[in-house]
Amino acid sequence: MIPIAQPFLGTEEAEAASAAVLSGWLSQGPQVAAFEAEFAEYVGAAYACAVSNCTTALHLALLGLEIGPGDEVITVSHSFIASANAIRQCGGVPVFVDVAPGTYNIDPAEIARAITHRTRAILCVHQIGMPCDLAGVMAVARPLGIPVIEDAACAIGSEIRIDGQWVRIGVPVGDVACFSFHPRKVITTGEGGMLTTSDPELDRKFRLWRQHGMSVSDTKRHSSASVIFEDYPVQGYNYRMTDIQAAIGRQQLKRLPDILSRRRALAARYHALLADVEGITPPQEPEWARSNWQSYCVALDAGLDQVRIMQSMLDQGIATRRGIMCIHLEDAHADLPRRHPLWESERARDHSILLPLYAQMTDEVQDRVVAALRDAILSCRNLKQAVGEPA
Repeated sequence: MIPIAQPFLGTEEAEAASAAVLSGWLSQGPQVAAFEAEFAEYVGAAYACAVSNCTTALHLALLGLEIGPGDEVITVSHSFIASANAIRQCGGVPVFVDVAPGTYNIDPAEIARAITHRTRAILCVHQIGMPCDLAGVMAVARPLGIPVIEDAACAIGSEIRIDGQWVRIGVPVGDVACFSFHPRKVITTGEGGMLTTSDPELDRKFRLWRQHGMSVSDTKRHSSASVIFEDYPVQGYNYRMTDIQAAIGRQQLKRLPDILSRRRALAARYHALLADVEGITPPQEPEWARSNWQSYCVALDAGLDQVRIMQSMLDQGIATRRGIMCIHLEDAHADLPRRHPLWESERARDHSILLPLYAQMTDEVQDRVVAALRDAILSCRNLKQAVGEPA
């Protein structure tokens, strides 16, 4: 079976995790602090705060911007469900807007139309590693003083040109950027997340909240030569990353340049191999973006059956995934009002598929994926003709 994704781990990560275990310090500690510093340096952020996953990162980001009951947060439905869950866990109301055609990312023009007197933030998503039109988002948000959170779960290593300069996602251009280290992402710590910001007060809040609202961290208490008693000035959460995870993350960060190089080479090769395949449209980078190619999403022509093609490829031993989910179509959020058309989001979900892409993928494996896709499209067309449907 060819998987849709595969984490790139080796003996370096195993040895780093073993060293953390043998050190006796397993929870949040010196490895987390080192990972935060190295991550901040890599993306070019002033502050980086490690947490247990990207969902908790989004939650803290929203809390830091004081999102509360009844506050509206403009975002996309075309995203993993955590984007909306985090808003609602703060008591906020997700206001879904559509994606721009062919981009899988939020349409800044739709944001402008959705703003009301209750709008308190914009949560944009760098979907499947492709940077969204962040300059366009900020052009809407800045004049109105609306904070911007970047859901950069998939986007470590992706780059965007802002004001004529190339920067890595996570600087951040908005107020906070949130990352994931789930195994489906470009680098992994098993589970884990990170918040980056240039605001020292937000960073202070994130660090306080992630550790139960404890005024003195356990690392500071354990290293003190005198007795220290912590107190709890605010209610907090247990959103900590472990030192074992951080030790793995530090090794993954070292691998990242090679991982990105390989993923970009594979994406370019997909472009070439799929150029003459009828019935699909490969993904395209805007001239102001450089994707990490966390996923490779192809759009299917309207006449092609998404499920039939995916099943045909699965029958040939190749895993795929349908286009990114639409949160507004899930029962968990069916009670939310639908104020704006979401046709492009629904089209993207129902008429695209994600192809396998991972750093260890060989050319031979990629050739097999493309051949299976060709066969699946041909089989789909032949079946439609056999039952009298237009091909």
